[in-house]
Amino acid sequence: GKNEYDLLVIGGGSGGLACAKEAAGFGRKVAVMDYVEPSPQGTTWGLGGTCVNVGCIPKKLMHQAALLGSALKDAQHYGWNISQPVHHTWSVMAQSVQNYVKSLNWGHRVQLQEKKVKYFNIRGSFSDPHTVRGLTKAGKETVVTADNIVIATGGRPKYPMQVAGALEYGITSDDLFWLKESPGKTLPSFILYVSLECAGFLTGIGLDTTVMMRSVPLRGFDQASTKYLQMASLVTEHMESYGTKFLKRCFPTKVEKLKSNRLQVTWKNADLDTEETDSFNTVMWAVGRAPDTKTLNLETVGVKTNSDTGKIIVDASEATSVPHIYAVGDITEGRPELTPVAIAAGKLLAQRLFGQSSELMDYDNVPTTVFTPLEYGCVGLSEEAAVQRHGSDNIEVYHAYYKPLEFTVAERDATQCYMKMVCLREREQRILGLHFIGPNAGEVIQGFALGIKCGATYPQMMQTVGIHPTCAEEVTKLHITKRSGLDATVTGC
Repeated sequence: GKNEYDLLVIGGGSGGLACAKEAAGFGRKVAVMDYVEPSPQGTTWGLGGTCVNVGCIPKKLMHQAALLGSALKDAQHYGWNISQPVHHTWSVMAQSVQNYVKSLNWGHRVQLQEKKVKYFNIRGSFSDPHTVRGLTKAGKETVVTADNIVIATGGRPKYPMQVAGALEYGITSDDLFWLKESPGKTLPSFILYVSLECAGFLTGIGLDTTVMMRSVPLRGFDQASTKYLQMASLVTEHMESYGTKFLKRCFPTKVEKLKSNRLQVTWKNADLDTEETDSFNTVMWAVGRAPDTKTLNLETVGVKTNSDTGKIIVDASEATSVPHIYAVGDITEGRPELTPVAIAAGKLLAQRLFGQSSELMDYDNVPTTVFTPLEYGCVGLSEEAAVQRHGSDNIEVYHAYYKPLEFTVAERDATQCYMKMVCLREREQRILGLHFIGPNAGEVIQGFALGIKCGATYPQMMQTVGIHPTCAEEVTKLHITKRSGLDATVTGC
């Protein structure tokens, strides 16, 4: 018999929904199957995936809450009469953020309905390459057959299972954004960027926050060889100066619940070779994410995965090892784990399947930003990657320490506001990467990303007239090279 749908998408996150809606636009019969397994702490949410529910959206809104707290302090220097002390109420912020997220959940449901995409709130698994079975909450079996199936189930936070009590007493980012009451004194443990982002806004709204970092911060971002010019180090230095505490080269060994309901954490300090303890209201793990594939039954149909990461192996067209089964987004091996990447890949896949397109997703020069209190945005290669790829003699790095104008009247420390442009040294000096630490880094990098995607060169950047007075204009004035050893501090305007 004939399959019921032209396309079944498993996973209702950014990439899956984009793919489903694009396919429906071609008049195809499409279904989406999505199910949120409650976190170990019982947190659950609606349609829309990680970004909408427990990622980018609530994170940026809580980051904004912290920025507003900083702005209140600055405001006094600008003549505003703000009565002190200012106080933040977690429950008000959380309710507002959660209400907005729920409106997005509803919006996705409405969009699927409008596009005549069938929505199954079911956790499914493959029984053959064209058939997925699942149970409804009421226990009724549903069988869905489709000519093409796209896996877009993304990932879920991992727990450090070697730490006693980690699962029983710790939370992850899956839980933090849905807490009704303040997490209080918090320990985000391990140093993935989500840990720094959460620590940043928790400190910013006035909570006692300590980050436990076993190794380098922001692993996978820029780690240049000179310590003081590492972008990641500058981010953490700024956070430290604004009140976030760091336990460096430490790793937890156990978490215990005290009679007071506080959590006592024991950790090993690798530098001192000592065992230390402290108590916290909340312990949050940020040890990475695992592909959400365990219930899909991929082995039965022969979909190949990377045995180390568990991610699905795909080719340039997002095809898996099984004909007519595809995968997009964070579930796929070697792809940037970013919402816009999943959306673009999902749309292009639907266009190739049903729209006579042959355009593939281009994964080079994807811009991104870490929403720490002082934001870090980048596009293209890190300095380290550029040196590895082209050799240090063939790389020129232009850099500058600058002071945002808005920091001056408020007398804010701008020591960590820094940017660098990584270029090839050859005559054309093509820009390989741009890195920026400062206010609104995402907005700055998004603008320059187009030029770098189009192959912009250093001379072209120097011919670009800056908008005065902005932080971004400093990129168009970069002229000091690291190689020269000259002071890279911007003076005057």
